[in-house]
Amino acid sequence: MSFESPSLPRRLRISVLPLVLAACATGGQAQIPATSAITLPALTYADLVSLAESASVIARVRVKDQATVEPERARGVPPGMVRLYVEADTEAVLKAPAALGESLAYLVDVPLDAKGRAAKLRKQSFLVFARTVPGRPGQLQLVHPDAQIAADVSTDARLRAVIAEIVSPEAPPRITGVRDAMSVAGNLAGESETQVFLDTANGTPVSLTVLRRPGQEPVWGASWTELVDQSAQAPQRGTLEWYRLACFLPRELPQGAYLQREQAARYQAQADYGFILSQLGECDRTRS
Repeated sequence: MSFESPSLPRRLRISVLPLVLAACATGGQAQIPATSAITLPALTYADLVSLAESASVIARVRVKDQATVEPERARGVPPGMVRLYVEADTEAVLKAPAALGESLAYLVDVPLDAKGRAAKLRKQSFLVFARTVPGRPGQLQLVHPDAQIAADVSTDARLRAVIAEIVSPEAPPRITGVRDAMSVAGNLAGESETQVFLDTANGTPVSLTVLRRPGQEPVWGASWTELVDQSAQAPQRGTLEWYRLACFLPRELPQGAYLQREQAARYQAQADYGFILSQLGECDRTRS
């Protein structure tokens, strides 16, 4: 199968075909430019974590050439977007299972400008989230068709901090659901303690606790060990602990999670779970 296209310079034709097929099936401290020809909504903390966790390769690259992939070979491109074949120089490697070459190539979907043309990316720096293509050294497959973001000093620093959190031995586990929930009333009117036990991807125990005392605001915290710690603190927004809870806890307690039959206990557990969700806030994203 040949790939002959007037949209692609001759020297790019041979390299682009394996990446097109892959897309259909699915460093140093260089100067970072502050602006880009493509303006997209700022990525939230949740956006960065989602991208970073799904990518085995994260690199900052500087585009040296681009070519438009013909529509008939660019299946699944959304309206208002165009698929490009990009060749770039590696500026820095933030995460990778092995060494990357000085030059990289990949396919990416970018928005069309007001004139219906692809933006000129040449000489601009981007952060790419990808995986390697088996048997194709120097070629990457993005984890999502548009998993390329403009590189600037702020985003670079935020991303490095996120990667450090993810690879830390103390990184909190991924939440997969709610296992059990119970609420016990205290000796005083308005006094109670609610405990919610979570399921995790690696089996590590995680629990949430809400304490209510007469005349005081309710207090909640998360324990990331086997011990249910009443002094546990609520995670701060914009941390991996917050992300695990705010972005993956179910919106309601599952009916099968209640350990008690008493309606009063169930009602209190449900109310306290709702309190936790309200304190966590929304898992804001600009990417679907």
